[in-house]
Amino acid sequence: MFDFDMLGLNKVLRNALKAGGFDKPTPIQNQAIPLALEGHDILGLAQTGTGKTLAFGLPLIAHLMEDETRPQTRTARALILAPTRELVNQIADSLRHFTMNTPIKIATVVGGQSINRQIGTLARGVDILVATPGRLIDLMDRRAVDLRQARHLVLDEADQMLDLGFIHALRKIAPALGTPRQTMLFSATMPKQMEELSRAYLTNPRRVQVSPPGKAADKITQSIRYMEKGEKPKVLREILSRDPEALTLVFARTKHGAEKLMKGLVDDGFNAASIHGNKSQGQRDRAINGFRDGKINILVATDVAARGIDIPGVAYVINYELPDTPDNYVHRIGRTARAGREGEAIAFCCAEEVDLLVQIEKLMKVEIPVASGTRPKAVKMEKPQRGGGRGRGPGQGQGQGKGSGKGPGKPAHGRPFADAKPQGRGPRRRRAA
Repeated sequence: MFDFDMLGLNKVLRNALKAGGFDKPTPIQNQAIPLALEGHDILGLAQTGTGKTLAFGLPLIAHLMEDETRPQTRTARALILAPTRELVNQIADSLRHFTMNTPIKIATVVGGQSINRQIGTLARGVDILVATPGRLIDLMDRRAVDLRQARHLVLDEADQMLDLGFIHALRKIAPALGTPRQTMLFSATMPKQMEELSRAYLTNPRRVQVSPPGKAADKITQSIRYMEKGEKPKVLREILSRDPEALTLVFARTKHGAEKLMKGLVDDGFNAASIHGNKSQGQRDRAINGFRDGKINILVATDVAARGIDIPGVAYVINYELPDTPDNYVHRIGRTARAGREGEAIAFCCAEEVDLLVQIEKLMKVEIPVASGTRPKAVKMEKPQRGGGRGRGPGQGQGQGKGSGKGPGKPAHGRPFADAKPQGRGPRRRRAA
């Protein structure tokens, strides 16, 4: 199929696609939309930036428009779950373009925002609810939302939800939805636990896959630069100075490291901001909006942004520190070369990160071209201290509660770092994902 007119979408959605400049479906849309319109459960495998949102969003809206049932108070007709606040907001913004001329209402619930305001929104009923699992559980516990009318469930970036410890939340949320229902699960990778999840929640799913897991977009030019750890600040500033107006996304491993790096860049005259789990929702939104509008041209981030930023104009992604999880490297560099554009991904690698680089190249089945330096002998990274509430998940510097330093990517109590509130020494706060 060569255009959206041939996918079976209704006239309202076809007109909205044309008005938005969407001429041809991407491969994942081409495969998934006809099957989803027929009512099949979908298991989709595709990297970020391949058009997954419309692959599940357009048929979902089409089904709701056909039904014409209006949501009752405190109910939702469809539920979309995503792992981070940024991704939730991105999905909702993308879908609102296609519901502007329809009665369909879209609402979001995420941590870091007023739960009372969200309760008020849900009290009126919504058609599509886009949520992070943690905050949705809070609202379910308060009986602020009833999911029994929901006949559509979408799990987006499901592998990241599992990485962040959301499996227990999914086991509580999914049975609360009505049946029969259509379930669509989209993931960039397919670990064993993902296969188990698909068997548990999908019925005779149709599998669609557009690129092998671990493969980067073709238009991304990758390079690796070997250096001593202490040389990284100088090399970063040299690269940023070569193209000072370009939108550049710089990834650090921890929240503390990202904030320190950003402040150092600002002190040196660079127009930079940061986004990580210790930032409030308002701060994160302002940073992303400023980056999207070009008011800020350097955004320093942890892996909280590895899948939650969809900005076509990002020219460079710099891995100032390599991620602890090789999959996250693919997601990070996928922030550039979006919407058919070209982009460049530059990775810094010191002796302590050589083992991480080996894992990344093994996953991608390629050897990243060397731009400078020589690969040093691998040196084991310093292990994070156990206990005391400070762990090192990928891109996240702090755990929650006592004894949360349990190694990469395993937040305490199943709590995702990417969606956690900053923790201080004050009274214990209610969980808000």
